Amino acid sequence: MISRKWANAAGGGRPGVLKKIEQLVVQMAKENPSWGYRRIQGALRNLGHVVVHNTVKRILVDHGIEPAPERGKKTTWSQFLRSHWSTLAASDFFSTEVWTPKGIVTIYALFIIKLETRRVHIVGSTPHPDNHFMKQAALDLAAFDDGFLRGTTHMIVDRDTKFTAEFEEVLSDNGVKLVKIPARSPNCNPHAERFVKSIKTECLSKMIFFGRKSLSKALSEFLRHYNAERNHQGIGNELIDPSTMHVDGDVVRDERLGGLLSFYRRAA
Repeated sequence: MISRKWANAAGGGRPGVLKKIEQLVVQMAKENPSWGYRRIQGALRNLGHVVVHNTVKRILVDHGIEPAPERGKKTTWSQFLRSHWSTLAASDFFSTEVWTPKGIVTIYALFIIKLETRRVHIVGSTPHPDNHFMKQAALDLAAFDDGFLRGTTHMIVDRDTKFTAEFEEVLSDNGVKLVKIPARSPNCNPHAERFVKSIKTECLSKMIFFGRKSLSKALSEFLRHYNAERNHQGIGNELIDPSTMHVDGDVVRDERLGGLLSFYRRAA
């Protein structure tokens, strides 16, 4: 609803025009956190809307939007993602139960997904994701020139205690900052959550594992399928690496894990 006080300050006018001005002020303030009242006033003038700067102020107050200095200090989650998209990764664990001579053992697998490309790397798996495992994982990921996190500046994780202080320190020393999402907020790490759902529904929930070797083989096969043979809606329903497919030749069906995973290609 349009506030009478700022409508009067704008010199009256048709309700439709006033509503449009109000929407533009709010849009400009949200999309440009550093813009003050007069900067927004000038941008409105460029669009043919002449208002005084106090009108802009009243609109922002009505919508609970802070002045530019305070508004500019706060970065929304969507703004953060847009600003760092090409250098962002996310990480999480998924667990699988494995039959062993000593009974059922839960194995935890640590994985990383690059948000822009959707490429996934499973760092390792263990029944005991302790500090030693996590430190070695961080070194493998970031301490070498060919590490998976090369070119990554930030990595999103949840507040699982398995992400130890030493894990964070090793990554930080190598230029990768951990970004911890709020507690009980899986929607802040949707790409990692989506991968967990994919590997469980397409693979792990359909298999029974006898020993860690069988699990390792399944993880390896699924990862090859995921990174090279499976289309991804998040990147326009394309392959992560389309160069693996030929455009000429007869169509053949290939499969992995006894046909659990299949894909079609043209024979070279």
